[in-house]
Amino acid sequence: MEQFTAANASTLDSILHRLDALEQNAPKPGDKKSAEKKPDDGWTDLSTEKWTVKLGGHVQMDYILWPHADPPVPGKNYFEFRRLRLLADGTGYGVYDFRLQIDIEPETGDGVTTPVVDVKDAYFSMNELPVVHRWRIGNFFVPFSLEQVTNDRYSVFLERSIPTQTVFAADREVGMAVYGVTENQNATWTVGVFFDSISESQKERIDPRQGTRVSGRVTWLPFYDEASHGRYLIHTGAGVLYTDKFDDQVRFRTRPQIHEGPFLIDSGILAANTFTTGNLELATVMGPISVQSELFVSSVNQENGQTPTLYGAYVYGSYFLTGENRIYERYGQHGAQFAGVVPFSNFFLVPGGWGPGAWEAKARISYVGFKEIDRGQYNDLTLGFNW
Repeated sequence: MEQFTAANASTLDSILHRLDALEQNAPKPGDKKSAEKKPDDGWTDLSTEKWTVKLGGHVQMDYILWPHADPPVPGKNYFEFRRLRLLADGTGYGVYDFRLQIDIEPETGDGVTTPVVDVKDAYFSMNELPVVHRWRIGNFFVPFSLEQVTNDRYSVFLERSIPTQTVFAADREVGMAVYGVTENQNATWTVGVFFDSISESQKERIDPRQGTRVSGRVTWLPFYDEASHGRYLIHTGAGVLYTDKFDDQVRFRTRPQIHEGPFLIDSGILAANTFTTGNLELATVMGPISVQSELFVSSVNQENGQTPTLYGAYVYGSYFLTGENRIYERYGQHGAQFAGVVPFSNFFLVPGGWGPGAWEAKARISYVGFKEIDRGQYNDLTLGFNW
């Protein structure tokens, strides 16, 4: 019989030591840190992660009183729920996200006066793709205009400026888009293709002609203060929006920056098959002071061969009396955009203490010019406070 020597003991001890090391380093069930990794770039496999869903919504109300004037203003006093929305969004498997947002106002922007449910956001995204980084399909904001893609919960004003929504910038449409961002997040780009003006309440079009929108947007941050997380920054951007109308009818009109009421400037129905709009964006945040502006230029291809050019612009500024600053997302839900303000102290009033919340003074000048189609121009001044 072979004797058990010191050499055998040393070999056995080495084997036991290796087994112990393997046991300690072995992946444990449910341990996310043990997910597979590629040795070359540190990629982590998150395909076993479950979906997380967050529910939310927001309420905004309007109460409009018209002044007594001579001649009288062609508008009526009214109250309404401007926005009454329910929201569900979520992420899953590390690279997917979705959003479903519905508006349960008693009427719709499509002119329907009976109770309806408008579909606002209804999309699915895949993130962290090579080159394009993000691909999205569904119903969402057409990537064009800084003010338009900034969520209405985070806008400085309750209504977007007169040249933006319903005039030169498209709203939410059905389509798909790809998004890209540089590694340092100082530049973004987006390209999308959409159907033209599909009803928010029906979300369908049964017609031989469907109509098309193609948009592109690029942004660049020439200055961003990293130490303060963007309390000081300069944003620039440019975009283009091409529309092939499904019914060969184009119309530009706007109200005085309220949801209901008379249209103070109206191009009338123009017989045109396509129009192309370009815009420039500029915004700056310098602590509690912020300024934002955009310029729009639209060329309309009328069927009579004429190509009139229409113009629009706005500039607004705000100042936080309590010292906060506007929050900027370098690569947010729709690319470069502004997000919600975070008060230094939320409002509270209890025995022995109180908090003021955030107070913001604001002013805006908007302009729309339809002179080349003999419809004049419209200038609007808005002043106010946000709390």
